[in-house]
Amino acid sequence: MEVITEMLRIITANLNGIRSAAKKGFFEWAHTQNPDILCIQELKAQEADLDGALLSPNGYHGFFQYAQKKGYSGVGLYSKQKPDSVKIGFDNGEFDAEGRYVEARFGNLIVISAYFPSGSSAPERQEAKFRFLDLFMPHIEALKKEGLEIILCGDINIAHKEIDLKNWKGNIKNSGFLPEEREWMTQLFDRVGFVDVYRHLHPNTEDECYTWWSQRGQAYAKNVGWRIDYQIATPAIGTKAQRVEIYKSEKFSDHAPLIVDYDNV
Repeated sequence: MEVITEMLRIITANLNGIRSAAKKGFFEWAHTQNPDILCIQELKAQEADLDGALLSPNGYHGFFQYAQKKGYSGVGLYSKQKPDSVKIGFDNGEFDAEGRYVEARFGNLIVISAYFPSGSSAPERQEAKFRFLDLFMPHIEALKKEGLEIILCGDINIAHKEIDLKNWKGNIKNSGFLPEEREWMTQLFDRVGFVDVYRHLHPNTEDECYTWWSQRGQAYAKNVGWRIDYQIATPAIGTKAQRVEIYKSEKFSDHAPLIVDYDNV
């Protein structure tokens, strides 16, 4: 099955709790945007917590991976068209238990909703983040070698370059901007050959590019943000991105939704 539309609209958003975001009007807003595919992260819910309006909003097909731990992590992917196939999880172990990966295939296109671990809460979580990165790189490389088009959406929890966060000098030794994490991103783009879709269209934006703001202090009011939410694509489709928007007119969580329109998929 081909995705036959003149424009393919994909939205990704970390909701910091699907029920919380729903109460703030996220799904009503998403409906007005009419996405072909909507990727969400950090559900903080189990299947039993979600009613039909969240499992299949506005008639979309919904697919989810929940964390075993309650009130933690979890990802979802909604699509207008029923996918040809869906894969829940990628490592059959530590990170599938945390609810971090849903993959849907539409013809020769794969769209992934992923939630990379944060390492900021404790040293052992940073170690877990490094383990995740070590597992994810060969996984995404293998998918690319199949010759499929891929759009990886989600909260990657890494700011790639200095222009991707406000206070880069103060964060060089902090999770999310560590040299090893940034190098992982560089490898994904430069060696493996993926495209950072936002930067393809906006290579030099600084203050406008942020997608997450700490809930401490006045970070949002002062725009002390980070760009850690991405759509990352294989070149053939990534370079067809025509428009990208970080939606900040309403606040559904501590992250802003990232909207991309791809031409003639």
